[in-house]
Amino acid sequence: MNVIDMQLIKLTQNGIKLVPEPFKKIAVELNISEEDAVQRIGSLIDRGIIRRFGASIGHRALGIVANAMCVWNVPDKRIESVGTTMAGFDEVSHCYERARCQDWDYNLYTMVHARTQEECEHIAQEISRATGITDYTILFSEKEFKKTGVRI
Repeated sequence: MNVIDMQLIKLTQNGIKLVPEPFKKIAVELNISEEDAVQRIGSLIDRGIIRRFGASIGHRALGIVANAMCVWNVPDKRIESVGTTMAGFDEVSHCYERARCQDWDYNLYTMVHARTQEECEHIAQEISRATGITDYTILFSEKEFKKTGVRI
């Protein structure tokens, strides 16, 4: 990776402006064309140096302040189909399979986001009805400690 690519990463890693030509100012700072900046980002993605380039929404600013990790005891033979169904809910941002542990039978985890804890509970009930999985527990978030990716 060359110096310009490293500078490009540093200039974009904390977000880009929501404007019609978001890479123009960055390109000017790097003394390259806007097209070159976009192509370099594509190349960094293709080479796996940048794993993800996307948008994130400040859900708390939108009033979505209740977050719940719902843990589910799903029969192993149904994990794929149930996981696909759960992941299809708009309110679910993450859906993971995990190994069961001693004294902890839960093997599927979903992160649910809503405006209130009651809404999270309602969503979990809807997921339960849609999948037929009734053995679950809801764990509510109390504090957000970190919300950033790796930085250089």
